[in-house]
Order: sequence, then C-alpha cells, then structure tokens
Amino acid sequence: MTVTTTTPDRVFQLTGSCNNYPWGKKGKDSLAAQLCAKTDKSFQIKDDEFYSEMWFGDYPDFPAKKFDTGEPLKEILEKNKETLLGKKVIENLDGQLPYLPKILSIAKALPLQIHPNKELATKLHKKDPENFTDPNHKPEIAVALSKFEVFAGWKPLSHIMPLFQLSFLRQFVPAGTTDTWTDATLREITRSLLKAEEGTVQYIAQSLLKTPKEDLGPKNDYIPDLIPRLQHQYGPKDPGTLVALLCMNFMVLQPGDSIYIPADGIHAYLSGDIVECMARSNNVLNAGFCPPADRNSYDLFAETLTFEGHTAADMLLPSKKSEKSKEGRTVVYKPPMSEFDMLKADLGAGESDEIAPSDGPGVLIVTSGEGTMLAEGKTFDLKEGSIFFVAPGTTVVWKTDKGMQIHMAVV
Repeated sequence: MTVTTTTPDRVFQLTGSCNNYPWGKKGKDSLAAQLCAKTDKSFQIKDDEFYSEMWFGDYPDFPAKKFDTGEPLKEILEKNKETLLGKKVIENLDGQLPYLPKILSIAKALPLQIHPNKELATKLHKKDPENFTDPNHKPEIAVALSKFEVFAGWKPLSHIMPLFQLSFLRQFVPAGTTDTWTDATLREITRSLLKAEEGTVQYIAQSLLKTPKEDLGPKNDYIPDLIPRLQHQYGPKDPGTLVALLCMNFMVLQPGDSIYIPADGIHAYLSGDIVECMARSNNVLNAGFCPPADRNSYDLFAETLTFEGHTAADMLLPSKKSEKSKEGRTVVYKPPMSEFDMLKADLGAGESDEIAPSDGPGVLIVTSGEGTMLAEGKTFDLKEGSIFFVAPGTTVVWKTDKGMQIHMAVV
C-alpha cells in the first residue's frame, strides 16, 4: 500500500468573514464590508445592513477560509502545524494561530469594555463557557486607517479630581477620601458611576451640560460637546457616558497612529476605520454603551480594572522602522506581548520592499492600492482587500506600480 502525502502551500490567499454588530457602519460606507466583498464573491453588501468587523484569523466565530477551496483556515493549520505554524508557536503559543486580525468600521461607540487577563479568563471560561469561549487573555492593538476616535485608559488623577469637586459629583467620592487620590479611589468612583440610578445618570449629564467649560478645567472642555452625541447613540441613562467622559482619555488619532490596550485595560472605540489585532481570544466584559441585558456584573468589572495607562500618551504605540524591511519602507508596531507584531508597508508608485522571514505565521491584508507579492518562487496578485497567509521562514517581496499599503501580523 502506498501512502501519498501532499506538501501544503506555504503561501495562500484567504477570504475573511464579516459580522453585523449595530455599532458598525451601514452598507457600502463600511470599509470592513468593502474589503470583504473584494475577495468573497458570495458576499453581497446590503444598503440597510450594519457591517462592523471583518475577521481574518482562525477563530471559529467568524473564520477565514482558503480562497480557492473554502476550507477553514483552522483545519488547514491543524493538519500542517510544523510547516504552517512552526516550532515557536507549537512549543510556546498553544500550537494554534496566536493572534486574531480584524478590520473594524465604527459608526458609533462600541461597548465600554475590558478583556479579562488569563487568570480570570480561565475561571470565567470554566464557569460560563457559552459567554467566555476560551481561557485566553486579549491584549490588543488598533492601527488607524482613518480619523479614529477612542476612549482608552485613564486620565491623570490630577485631571479627574477637579471634576469631582463639582457639587453634583461629590456624591461619588468615597467617604474618608483625602486630597491624595489613588487608583483605589478611582476604582470605587468608577463602580459608583456604573451603579448610579438611571435618574442620577441623567441628572449628572444635564448638570455637566450646564457647567461652564472653564469650571471643568482646560483638559476637560470637550465633555459637553460629546454628551449629546453619546446620548443620541445609547440614550440618556447609560452610565458608560459618565465613566468615559469623566475618567478616561478621549483621543483622536490619524491614519497610521496606533494604541495598545493591555489585558484588563478599559476602552471604548467611538468612530473610524481601523486594523485591529489581538491575542487569540473573544472574551469581553461590558459595562456601558450597550443595552442593560448585555452588561456584565458592575462589581466584577470594577474589580477587574487595572490602571497601567494614566495619560493618553501611555496608550499610544508608536511605529518603528522594521528590521525585517530591506528597503526601509515597512514599519513595525511592537506591543509588549509575545503573540504578535504588526508590520505596515507604505509603498509609493514603482516602489518595493523585501520582508525577511519570521519564526511564526504571518497574515497580511492589502488595505489600499494594488501590486504583486513574490514568495516561494511564485508571483501573487495583490489588490485592495487581498488577504494572504504566509508560513514561517518565508521571505516575501512586495512590488507596486501605482502604490500599495499592507498590514501584516507576524509572530
């Protein structure tokens, strides 16, 4: 009996999967939908449908599939771990694609949320596997493709304290608090804001609208401008509005800017198109900017909070020149985690770049333009929306006549 084995392709094209959360952009306004439709010919954009995210990893909720066969990426990887994942991933990163890349198109605020750390995620997964579908943590980065508005991390305590000297906010300051606040003070204030009666939430918002901007402090003068917008999106009773505006950094990023959200880091994306990449997980705790039925325990949320980021600058993840780039036209975003880095190549007309091999798998998406990729002795056409898997140890060369931008998650 003769057993034949086939060598798997080391570089192959993928299609992504779109989802329809109501915070997404509608119809053709959604970049996620536009990019998804460019490679998945069965995907038809409906003008009245929300399209929030395109996923292109192997996570089962919205899996990527091999372009020419429709086979789920996860099944391909499981059959060819040594070739397609490599020793580093097999030995150190659970033997599966360790990251989950996405395109997000955001029309209104995502839930005010945190992603639990590994210890808590393991407990929640064991207790409630239906809602916490894996035992992993989920630190993440977001790279702006357009103007990107986001609440991320905590304001400096020195910017928060003056707000809570206002008469209508003093009720949330824990009894016995001195003039010296700590992160423990902020944890209890956040808990109290989230647990406030709906009428109190409305009263506080109205009081903020009536307060002269100079009384809010120079770093908080944007608060009255955002209240009507957030209330229009989620109603006047949602406590997420108070936590986000009073306690969190409000940031406006431009294309190419990036932020890093650590495990247990509080955040809420507000608007824009982004490339997002995270450790391989879909666990989340929500506390606002969503219907009450979708919110988790406020006490669990408050106890899980961490306080690593205490300025807007703390949340930024600047790009650096990538050592993998031969021509110097590719930068890297290196979050402080082991699961992935993110490369971004910006090639002008007639330009190229060669990217050195990685120890683990790569997944790339063409976010604009068109060109070609040379890899494994083959030439692949690249168009806007093209998604490719690249095996460990593979050199790639990108070329373009008209200009092209590529984002690539690598281990």
